Amino acid sequence: MAPQADRFSRFLIGFALFVALCAQAGAQQPKVPPSFEPLLASLWPDAQARGVSRKTFDLAFAGLTPDPRVAALTMRQLEYGVPVATYLARIASPPRIEGAARKAREWKPTLDAIEKQYGVDRWIILALWGIETSFGANSGGFDVIRSLATLMAIDYRADYFRGELIAALQVLQQRHVAREKMIGSWAGAMGQPQFMPSSYLRYAEDFDGDGRRNIWDSPSDIFASVANYLKGRGWVSDRRWGREVKVSSEAAGHIASDVPQRAGSCRATRDMTVALPLKEWQRLGVRLKDGRTLPSADQSASLVSGSSRHFLVYGNYDALLEYNCAHAYALSVALLADAFAS
Repeated sequence: MAPQADRFSRFLIGFALFVALCAQAGAQQPKVPPSFEPLLASLWPDAQARGVSRKTFDLAFAGLTPDPRVAALTMRQLEYGVPVATYLARIASPPRIEGAARKAREWKPTLDAIEKQYGVDRWIILALWGIETSFGANSGGFDVIRSLATLMAIDYRADYFRGELIAALQVLQQRHVAREKMIGSWAGAMGQPQFMPSSYLRYAEDFDGDGRRNIWDSPSDIFASVANYLKGRGWVSDRRWGREVKVSSEAAGHIASDVPQRAGSCRATRDMTVALPLKEWQRLGVRLKDGRTLPSADQSASLVSGSSRHFLVYGNYDALLEYNCAHAYALSVALLADAFAS
């Protein structure tokens, strides 16, 4: 695997796409309040209405104060704050590619069963797992409740994180995880697949049959939960995520002037994407990477492009964007999966 990994890393270093920025230059770090008291008073009625007991509520917040590290981290997010090529080169390391091969051998029977049940390719699952937590080696180290409450307290996407905080309290109420084990990212993503609490409640799976949906410690549950998430977000089995293509200068001119491309933000990606039939991309001068004509399948695709590299992407790519809505992320997962499989 090592020579392939080296080639892949060199490819990624040379790979340049557009840069998406999520914060304006010169933005000020949010002010962190001294305590959660005002927040808790307003939060309790909603939590109670969602089935959270007073005992669970008080236990969840016992001794907590806002985390200034979380406020600082809202100012930078790797997927959005650096050039895509830099992001790809950082995460597509040879050790990560080699690690995927080891994990695939170690968990082959489980991955066989999950592929059969959910229809999601094992290499996509391993790519997501590797990118999110380096195959479980780093789940973030943040107290999920404290992080979510801090984001609410500093009024950072407060409505969204309020809903996630209540969902996290429901996870505790339903005894899916012990309070001290609810560890994740600064933004509240939990466990080895980095599920937000609402995604956990909706998609987490108990594949090993022990009565717990354990995305913190059980590889079987982790793999099945990732697969169930992607399937629930529209992943179709036996379909590819996309393919690299060649775009002539003439075709690029038509595409740039006539066909809106996928945008760099989550909302714009979903609202402004233009999907065209493959025969239409063929007419516009798009060809396979080796110069051959595009497949004649009755299928639509969208173009993700920048610098000198271009990709036609299909519905499964959109499922990857649902996991983390950044082109740097979705392309990294897809390209890592391809490298793992090669």
